[in-house]
Amino acid sequence: MRTYLITLVGLLFVLFSYAAAYDPLDPNGNITIKWDVMSWTPDGYVAVVTMNNFQMYRHIMSPGWTLGWTWAKKEVIWTMIGAQATEQGDCSKFKGNIPHCCKKTPTVVDMLPGVPYNQQFTNCCKGGVLASWGQDPQSSVSAFQVSVGQAGTTNKTVKLPKNFTLLGPGPGYTCSPAKIVPPTKFFTADLRRKTQALMTWNVTCTYSQFVAQKHPKCCVSLSTFYNETITSCPSCACGCENKHKCIK
Repeated sequence: MRTYLITLVGLLFVLFSYAAAYDPLDPNGNITIKWDVMSWTPDGYVAVVTMNNFQMYRHIMSPGWTLGWTWAKKEVIWTMIGAQATEQGDCSKFKGNIPHCCKKTPTVVDMLPGVPYNQQFTNCCKGGVLASWGQDPQSSVSAFQVSVGQAGTTNKTVKLPKNFTLLGPGPGYTCSPAKIVPPTKFFTADLRRKTQALMTWNVTCTYSQFVAQKHPKCCVSLSTFYNETITSCPSCACGCENKHKCIK
């Protein structure tokens, strides 16, 4: 009996620990967000941002994905194709050309189907709907182009965005810090020439049902019969509304 209880407690501990780390139904699934710097501009760069849903079953339904981040310096978004920032922010210091977005923490959404052709980009404009790779690989990709200003203009001076967030469409995803990876390579249409991005970084976002909940719905307290104390529940289980103490 004693051995059985210890084994049961250990098993439940492992299950709950893993549930907080990833989706147990798809432990290897993730959404990878890749930034490819395609060209330098006088005050920044032009990048293609590609979102690949490598999850087997979990797709993003309407109203679609919402991507956010924090600029490392004082970057602005001059233009976007295939997506748009939800707020422009304070661009009052600019004269002449006004940036698309001046916020330190921009929030970006996909364009809706049917937008004018000059606002479209490859794999864009699906209203943020993203199929899972396991069910429809061709529809599991979303992309847009962004022109960034007041940024670095070389591989050594560019500062990577940080604090990435992804809503799909609700909470549940936790994103890793951006990481520089080998530049993406591209083939020309005739497959006879290979080009590559000037710089590439990746962000990996994983889903957890535990993170998707504002707070745990319940708590199970387990203790062996010979233990003098009872293992208490977390202070934010069962309806706690204090966000500063709850699991993020």
